[in-house]
Amino acid sequence: MSIWLPIAPCTPRNCGTHAGPVAGAAAAWARLLAGIGVLLAGVVLSPIVSLLGGGLRDRLTRRWARTLLRAFGLRVRVVGAPVPRRRSGVLVVANHVSWLDIPLIAAVFPGRVLAKSEIRNWPVLGGVAARGGTLFVERERLRALPETVRTLASALTEGSRVVVFPEGCTWCGREQGRFTSAVFQAALNAEADVRPVRITYRTAAGVLSGAPAFVGEDTLRTSLWRVATAGGLTAEITVLPLIPGGRHTDRRSLALEAQTAVARERANRLASSVHQCVNSIPAAASSDRTPS
Repeated sequence: MSIWLPIAPCTPRNCGTHAGPVAGAAAAWARLLAGIGVLLAGVVLSPIVSLLGGGLRDRLTRRWARTLLRAFGLRVRVVGAPVPRRRSGVLVVANHVSWLDIPLIAAVFPGRVLAKSEIRNWPVLGGVAARGGTLFVERERLRALPETVRTLASALTEGSRVVVFPEGCTWCGREQGRFTSAVFQAALNAEADVRPVRITYRTAAGVLSGAPAFVGEDTLRTSLWRVATAGGLTAEITVLPLIPGGRHTDRRSLALEAQTAVARERANRLASSVHQCVNSIPAAASSDRTPS
């Protein structure tokens, strides 16, 4: 591990908790088998889908991604700004919680994802990612960064939607890391818009769930099982206002605006959850004393 790579303080023991219902072993295995089946279907069909026109390809990708999340027991909820139907060069940036983030964003914003090169070797998921046009980056090779920026800028200039996770590592969702600025240089070079989005995983009661978090020393096998056994999960994606190309002239200020937008949305959602929780307390239980 390079000393230059971001590291989150999140660990499976402290963060991978789920306050909602738990699925039994039979239901969990059924979810795993269904999810793997949908993944394999994506591997088989991706070469054919890649030959289709942009609009049809996006619709099929959205449907496949939603089906995959549903197979693992998650519902998808989209909130915030209206989702545009046009397909043009835009950089979509999001906080990073889990391997589930990729199909969740694909369910709303299908595009080319920038991912660490290790994912290419993951069973099943790696094949789907490669065939889906994923842009892989060797994170430990700083010398490869300028070439990565050029590749991203070229994809944006050609009209592709590019998805990146600027934190550089996964967080559990309760906290957020700093957005590194390098990838935003690609948006500046291509004069592309930037679309920030916020990813949150919740229980049926609306409380944050750590079950989907893929953090610390987690293995993919452990994470898959934790997701499969967590009941009542909702994968929530908040679409935030577009940052128009040309608003910023340097990558650091652009990265800061995107990071602040995502962090502000997190704070607003937490405040809303607390307010709803307080309002749900029965009046008789709101005081330990009765008036004398």
